[in-house]
Amino acid sequence: MKQNSQPVLRDIVLIGGGHSHVGVLRRFAMKPVPGVRLTLISPDAHTPYSGMLPGYVAGHYSYDDIHIDLRRLAEFAGARFIHDEVAGLDRDGQQVLCKSRPAVAYDYLSINIGATPQVSQVPGAAEMTTPVKPISLFNERWVSLLDRIERDHGDLRIVVVGGGAGGVELLLAMQYRLKRDLEAMGLDAHGLEYHLFTAGNQILPTHAPSVQRRFERVLRERGVQVHQQSRITAVEDHALVCADGQRYPADEILWVTSAGGAPWLAETGLDLDKDGFIEVGDTLQSLSDERVFAAGDIATMINHPREKAGVMAVRQGPPLATNLRRIVTGKSPRPFRPQKHWLALISTGDRHAVASRGGLGFEGNWVWRWKDWIDRRFMSKFNDLPAMDAESGKTGQPEVALQGEEAAQALSAIAMRCGGCGAKVGASVLSRAIGRLTTVQRDDVLVGLHDPDDAAVMRIPPDKALVHSVDFFRAFIDDPYLFGRIAAVHSLSDLFAMGAEAQTATAVATVPPGLESKVEDTVFQMMSGAVEALNEAGCALVGGHTGEGQELALGFAVNGLIDPDTVLKKGGMQPGNVLILTKPLGTGTLFAAHAQLKADGRWIDTALISMAQSNQKAAECLRAHGATACTDITGFGLVGHLVEMTRPSGVDARIELDRLPLLPGAEETVAAGILSSLQPANVRLRRAINNQEDAIKHSRYPLAFDPQTSGGLLASVPAERADDAVAALVALGYRHTTIVGEILPEGDAIGPISLV
Repeated sequence: MKQNSQPVLRDIVLIGGGHSHVGVLRRFAMKPVPGVRLTLISPDAHTPYSGMLPGYVAGHYSYDDIHIDLRRLAEFAGARFIHDEVAGLDRDGQQVLCKSRPAVAYDYLSINIGATPQVSQVPGAAEMTTPVKPISLFNERWVSLLDRIERDHGDLRIVVVGGGAGGVELLLAMQYRLKRDLEAMGLDAHGLEYHLFTAGNQILPTHAPSVQRRFERVLRERGVQVHQQSRITAVEDHALVCADGQRYPADEILWVTSAGGAPWLAETGLDLDKDGFIEVGDTLQSLSDERVFAAGDIATMINHPREKAGVMAVRQGPPLATNLRRIVTGKSPRPFRPQKHWLALISTGDRHAVASRGGLGFEGNWVWRWKDWIDRRFMSKFNDLPAMDAESGKTGQPEVALQGEEAAQALSAIAMRCGGCGAKVGASVLSRAIGRLTTVQRDDVLVGLHDPDDAAVMRIPPDKALVHSVDFFRAFIDDPYLFGRIAAVHSLSDLFAMGAEAQTATAVATVPPGLESKVEDTVFQMMSGAVEALNEAGCALVGGHTGEGQELALGFAVNGLIDPDTVLKKGGMQPGNVLILTKPLGTGTLFAAHAQLKADGRWIDTALISMAQSNQKAAECLRAHGATACTDITGFGLVGHLVEMTRPSGVDARIELDRLPLLPGAEETVAAGILSSLQPANVRLRRAINNQEDAIKHSRYPLAFDPQTSGGLLASVPAERADDAVAALVALGYRHTTIVGEILPEGDAIGPISLV
């Protein structure tokens, strides 16, 4: 994670990872603005480049070829990446409302979310068609559709609704792909019929007649039936109904028309056009709110109306970045005038394309190669990122200074900071942030957060013992809410592993200095995620301490209650038990790779989901299935924590490396030599391995030492109950649960562990 030494004074929030916003991120990465923090909110970790979608459908490109890794790009830009959907705006409070997390505050906002299919306007379309927009959701639908067509390869009528360039290009790409795939399977593709429906009297209505004629010829040669002046008024089961009453049978229907703005925009009070798109002026600012910018398909430039096309979104990226930079530094945004005509390169499915610009049109295989070169060069700007400075984690130097009031605030925020108790975060900031949280209440908490005093007071029932643990670590991601949840889940795991009921937690946090409002929001976001996890566990947050520090960090001292006669210790392993691991390994190497921009965003997303999952239900399940010993896998890695179990148990253990559940990407990053900074210390425990010379040759050997953050539980369970335990754990959502080894009688070997 990039560390920002500048106090945060202004927040720019980007909603959506569209073509304009990826350009903004890259430009801010190369020339950051001191005191300005970027946040990207997107429901997708990878955003597709629309210009390459037909090539992907045709099979010319892979998924990764046409997608930009947003999480990686945001890390490169030093921006926070929030993986969530937007549900609305609170413009008075300057907050973005999210579906599954607290609202995100902004000083300036930019929206680049593309168009949303308006399938609800045509009865039956939402249920019985495959919309192409938003493109980010199309891939799953396309893969499913491809599977159905190839599985049911008999006579099928495939229909595309929409006669613009997007619809024509998509249909031809599908036809090429299906013909090739079916022939490769030894099947006949002649049973597939293709139909194109358009409400107008011409296909590609925004292009020159010469271009239209070229595609009319191609469609005719490919046997595509074109239905002009055929406006669809309803979609029935396997049929389209047109305005003239005609009913056309259809087996698969793709919808490439009737796109508009996202429904939540209607509740924002922003000025929208008749299709629900945001109306903006020449500076790309909303007509109704100068703090809100919009670009790409979601925006309508009222003075310069243009066709909704990916190339326009790309072209708006530089002026959008410039104006965001200018307005946040106290300067006036500059007007942008888009060109009236631009070059469109439209493929015909095969490696052939037609060029269209104004009244010009020409075609050839060389045009497709030209398009391919342009598209790949564009993608390389965002996927082939410059190496990050190993010392500073930066790629560029700030070139723009805040001015006027912003400069005064900056000087105040970075003034000499006090130490000792003077380094605490102010009481008013804390009270406001904590006051917005809703924490679980327990009858056995006599003095706590809602009745603050010098210390919390808890009652311990006479038949219970107190279990106490503490954990603390710095942030490894730029999303404080998710970091807070993972920190709490991680801290509670020690209690659950021993079989305790969580009772109370006391937080200790450090927050980078900045404006009071920014510090307050960071504390609130982080503690919201933490309290969510604590409340789920029935654990009361009873107090804490928050101070200023260079890095965001959080930890908890946690208390739990347990029957002293049922404590599940590490030393209870018995020969004949098997070892069960409930979560996959690999967080150490993956986040080391993430810091170097060498991890796929999908790998990090999967790791975060695993880390955010509580071990509470897993611990309860393991106890119910007779677990004799248990621990959670954290910083010492699998081998380190297993040594802690075998020695007091007086047993040996055998681990099958091939059976270890791993997070996606962990093997790739380890193979590339990317390891956690804690790995060398963990590897010193190799003396505990009695077959080290053989084990070290295995490709998964390093992952046995990989330090985990919020890892799973490792438990010994009687062999006869192990399969039932695994099935129960999988049913509870721990889907990677695996039997990874067995417990053996103590032998004569120096090391108690065998890795095979």
